[in-house]
Amino acid sequence: MLTWIKLAVRNLFRNARRSLFTILAIALGFVAVNVLGGFMVYIFNNLQENYIYGEANGHLTIFKTGFLDKGKLDPTRYLLTADQLRIVKGVTARHPEVLVNTAQLGVSGLLSNGEVSTIFIGTGRVPSDVEKIRRYANTTQKRIRQYDGQPLADDDVNGIGVSHGLAKALNLPLGATAVAMSPTVSGQINALDARLVQLIDSPVEVLDDKLTIVPLGFAQSLYDTHSVDRVTLLLDRDTDVEAFRTILAQELRQSGLDVDIRTWAELSPFYTKTKKMFDVIFVVSFVIVFMIVVMSVVNTFTMAVMERTREIGTLRALGVKRHRIVGLFSMESVVLGGFGSLLGIALTLLVVTSVSWLEPTWIPPQMARRVPLQIYLVPPYWVFSTLMLMLLSTVAAILPARKAARMPIPNALGYA
Repeated sequence: MLTWIKLAVRNLFRNARRSLFTILAIALGFVAVNVLGGFMVYIFNNLQENYIYGEANGHLTIFKTGFLDKGKLDPTRYLLTADQLRIVKGVTARHPEVLVNTAQLGVSGLLSNGEVSTIFIGTGRVPSDVEKIRRYANTTQKRIRQYDGQPLADDDVNGIGVSHGLAKALNLPLGATAVAMSPTVSGQINALDARLVQLIDSPVEVLDDKLTIVPLGFAQSLYDTHSVDRVTLLLDRDTDVEAFRTILAQELRQSGLDVDIRTWAELSPFYTKTKKMFDVIFVVSFVIVFMIVVMSVVNTFTMAVMERTREIGTLRALGVKRHRIVGLFSMESVVLGGFGSLLGIALTLLVVTSVSWLEPTWIPPQMARRVPLQIYLVPPYWVFSTLMLMLLSTVAAILPARKAARMPIPNALGYA
């Protein structure tokens, strides 16, 4: 075997220029696929991190059954009461994998600056719980601040945050006061004074002139209720989310609660659609790049077989079997694919290191501020790419080699 490998290496460098260009084509194909793959993993991880930690949506969210289907038309009917909330918190507190459990209440109504009013929609949350969730984020997410001004505080119930567009529409600077108006759960109109303490970035442009975030106490006072519409759970990173959901649902049913538990992925259709889109882009790019690599290898070995037809005839005349001839070219293709992959790994590391050193920034989807652009190292992609390149190179070499090996020996020896 070692002799055949030495022969394969020597044969490759009989025409060093052609082999070098083929190795370079394989390496560039490797770089293209793995840089794109590393960027995709970066996108997926950051979308997930931003939704779970940056926006403090957690891993699991508990709703009263029917809220997601009919809650928009009649939300007060599908709220979790104070007693039900205590049961939920009691059940989740028994599990050490639950790092944070926090209640939320969606609100909507009119926000007025005293002269004009406009519609607002938002969420009432416990500010300290939100900050606690964000502290579990990775280093990159911790550096991203998605608001201007001061963070909301549990003891400042009337301090609220509004989106930049909403503040601009009502001409509300930081520190200004406004009046929030909304029907209570009993149908009466209620109004509360609010003070603008932060300007928040809207993840969706269409909501930039409507979005608010308020302390949970403010939302409950506005609706005149002690109920909430959901409970958000942040789990330990090592927790199997699906398995834990099954266990939690069973325990809550045994406690007499009829609830609907959704994972973060189910509540984030943007992530799911983006992932599917990038998966398609990756597959298409993979096919195109590897087709180009295969054509380059086919051209290289077709030329090599044509130039070495007499040599093949001589080997056949000396008693070398056809499969040995094909095996020799296959070994050459494997070595060629291996060299190309090794060069590709080196170039990929160079690209990733350069990006890390240059620290470019960009504005990704559902973000309003520039964030660091990164390309992740994904060894499983490297292994898969290397195996595919070597396999495709082998297949590309076998086709012309088989044709030459099947040629009659006299014709091969007299080939010109």
